[in-house]
Amino acid sequence: MAQDLQYSYHHCLLLAAILVLPLLLVKLRRHGSGRETNLPPGPWPLPLIGSMHLLVGVLPHLAMRDLARRLGAPLMLLRLGELRVVVASSAAAARAVMRTHDAALATRPLTATIRALTRRDGLGVVFAPQGEHWRQLRKLCVNEILSARRVRSFRGSREAEAAALVASIASLSSSSEPVNISSLLTTYVTDTAVRAVAGDRMRDRDAFLECVDEGIKVSAGFTLADLFPSSRLARALSGMARRAELQGVKMSGIMDDVLEEHRVRRSATGAGDEEEDIVDVLLRLQTDGGLHVPLETGTIRAVINDLLGAGSETSATTLHWAMAELMRDPKKLRRAQDEVRGAFAGDSRVREEALPELRYLQLVIKETLRLHPAVPLLVPRECQEPCRILGYDVPVGTMVLVNAWAIGRDVERWGKDAEEFRPERFEEAGNCAVDFKGTDFELVPFGAGRRICPGIALGVAVMELALASLLFHFDWELPGGAAPHELDMTEAFGITTRRKSDLWLHATVRVPLPSL
Repeated sequence: MAQDLQYSYHHCLLLAAILVLPLLLVKLRRHGSGRETNLPPGPWPLPLIGSMHLLVGVLPHLAMRDLARRLGAPLMLLRLGELRVVVASSAAAARAVMRTHDAALATRPLTATIRALTRRDGLGVVFAPQGEHWRQLRKLCVNEILSARRVRSFRGSREAEAAALVASIASLSSSSEPVNISSLLTTYVTDTAVRAVAGDRMRDRDAFLECVDEGIKVSAGFTLADLFPSSRLARALSGMARRAELQGVKMSGIMDDVLEEHRVRRSATGAGDEEEDIVDVLLRLQTDGGLHVPLETGTIRAVINDLLGAGSETSATTLHWAMAELMRDPKKLRRAQDEVRGAFAGDSRVREEALPELRYLQLVIKETLRLHPAVPLLVPRECQEPCRILGYDVPVGTMVLVNAWAIGRDVERWGKDAEEFRPERFEEAGNCAVDFKGTDFELVPFGAGRRICPGIALGVAVMELALASLLFHFDWELPGGAAPHELDMTEAFGITTRRKSDLWLHATVRVPLPSL
């Protein structure tokens, strides 16, 4: 993936040279008027490409954090081709973006790639611009498909998938060979998300996972058409839009199979409210009507795609990092295991209703989200009306990014050990009340304001159950006698903060497994 993405950036730079003269004239006409005299500071832009060269071959959230530090600018302006991108890199800047000016910045920029990716089905809740369509979908998520009651109703399927995860690890570890925990956790999260959405494991799970992978590659970074939206030549030379469109068609086909199975089942047997999965809810609302905006089949496909893609990728990424961080510190690993085994002493499995008792486990997840937010730059916003943020002008049409990764590692807020994994920090005065649900802007892995992720409760439930089960049933060791500090913690290049390499561990059963 890294090679593909780095090639894409270099490709953009090379092709940009072909467009220099006509696009430079456009750039000068648009940005040379001098009217906006108090724009946020930023690095000196090169002609045409702006600051693109500063992001080539490096992790964008890391490069942006370092640029902001160098400039002393918690709010920074980057020029990327024709795009103006404002980056918020402090809690104060994030508060201004997601609370003070939330209404003006609550829409999504529709790049050429996103338009191509969503061309067949339209927009779900993630990428929909602010408007009645988005408000309707947001209301459905909060009140119906991701409500607290609905999330509780999926507890049985989560526990069944956790038991299957434990059984798979035990079976694979019996050969004394290391186990690919990353792969197994991805399977667990995907199957759990699918059962919540569709009521059963997906028949085409492998094809779905390939689609999610491809979607991440397609969405990562900016294509030539994204960077130079006014240029027909840029659109013609960029092949990513076509790749994105094909990806959207493939995912729609998978979603069509899921919808057809549900329609056949509902027409044959009906479905009571207590037995409804998320697809059932959406199909019922489509049939019953009464919504301000009609719930078309394409919209249903788009919402399902959002729920499965975003939910499975973010939760799996967080679990990978949580296990890796615990393996790097045996003392923290033992403390977490002691807590879980003490809470469930005499039981044969972890019970979800008792998870609120596991205070340290919750701190482990919170600290993982601080250091490794699954979407480090959050989902982009776009300025709809002129704003003044931290004293700077943000013009209409500007893309706005919140660097949640940089904010979570801000030394001024978190101290000199901000780069260290230390769950105990949330037991200390000043930190114990900090949470990730959108009110504390120094910790915003799920965003905040109108565009906060509506699936927090479901994602946290999936993560807590899996992590508690792994700690309860198994003792863990790194393969080959490797020392904890030798574990590779490199991030992969992409829109999410995946680990670059899979996590392989030796597992030894300590608590007998329940029978499936």
